[in-house]
Order: sequence, then structure tokens, then C-alpha cells
Amino acid sequence: MTLAGGTFEFESTAVVALTGADFDASIPVWTTVWVKPGEQIRCGHARSGARAYLCVNGGIAVPPVLGSASTHLLTALGGLEGRALKRGDVLPIASGRRPAGFRTEPVPAPPASPILHVTAPASAHALCATAWEVKEDSDRMGLRLRGPALARYAGHMLTEGVPLGAVQVPPDGQPIILFVEHQTTGGYPKIANVISADFHALGQLRPRDRVRFEQISIDAALTLLQAQEDWLRSLS
Repeated sequence: MTLAGGTFEFESTAVVALTGADFDASIPVWTTVWVKPGEQIRCGHARSGARAYLCVNGGIAVPPVLGSASTHLLTALGGLEGRALKRGDVLPIASGRRPAGFRTEPVPAPPASPILHVTAPASAHALCATAWEVKEDSDRMGLRLRGPALARYAGHMLTEGVPLGAVQVPPDGQPIILFVEHQTTGGYPKIANVISADFHALGQLRPRDRVRFEQISIDAALTLLQAQEDWLRSLS
């Protein structure tokens, strides 16, 4: 759910959790709960952050595409008929292992930070020298930023593979952070890459948020990723 959610009614008992952004919701965020037949979960608007996830034990029973139940709206693949959900849709819940027990105490959400760590060559110092504003035309393909135009390599570049979190500089000098539905190749200069441990913070940026970049070493990036993995394992 992005910025706003919906109301979901359950026809059978289920174990669910709401994670991600702080949404105005009828159940606590980052807490696992039982829901009974006929019970509704309401998810309103995000009070902070951009995206929340309603997680259901067993998952959603839709035909998988490339091993995933997710939806890719641009190509109308996956999920429920390849489209966004609408009023009246019914989603079957897959038969998952019924949990004998689960932690009911709230889990502290990962801390939000206005700083994104990047691995970058020295030429990216201008990226880290100022704050940037997330533009309104950002989407799941790329987060477009507004700020002082960056100098751009004027020569010809061959198209090459691009990873999640890469920071590209198009001709207008306004950087773009490649997001979860980014293209596989591109020909714009890539001056930095957001580290994997900060992808969760990247996904919670919303239009007009301001963000700064800080350059760190590969070793420091791996240390932060390991700490995140350790935190995730501690939840089980």
C-alpha cells in the first residue's frame, strides 16, 4: 500500500501483521495479531513514510509469475489479473502452516533516517554536498530528485547493466535513484549506489521529502548489512 490503504474483511481466521510505514490503521503496526471470520482491518493514510505491507500467514494464493505473487502494473503481470486491487476483490489465502504461537509484543520498526549511505567514487562529492528533494513524478521505477544540477559527463556512454539503488545523472543534472522496478540497462552516468542496508529507507521516501547522501566504504556498507541481517534473524 502506497500512501493510502483500504479496508480488508476476512472470511476465515488468519494471522496477520502490518509493517512498513506508520499508517493510520485499526491494528498496531509491527505487531502480529489474530483476526476472526468477519473481522475487518482498516488501513487509512500514512502518517509517516510511504509504504505499508499487510502480511498474511500462508501468503496470497494467486498464480505465481516467475515464482512471485507480486504484481507488476506496467506490464500487467502477476498478482490478481496484473492490476491494482479494487473494491469487492476477493483474495484467497494460501494454506500455510498454522503457527503454534507467535510474538505478540510490538517489534520496533527500523529507524528512519534522512541520510542515505552510498558507495561512490570521489567524483560524487557534489551529490553528498547538499540536501535533495524527492520530486512528485517519482515512482517505483525511479526516485527523481530536485536540487542543484550536477555536472554530467558529456561524452558518449555505452548502455550497460544497472543495479537497484544506482544514482544516475540524466542530461538535466537532476539525479535519479533507480528503484525496485528499474530497467535492466541504461546509458546515463552512474555516480553512486545506495547501499543494500538502506533500501528500506529508500522505499519510505515520499514526494517533497528531503534527503542527504553520505559516502561510506564497502567494508562499512557490509557491516551495516550484517547488522540488519542480525536484527531480522532476532525476530524469529
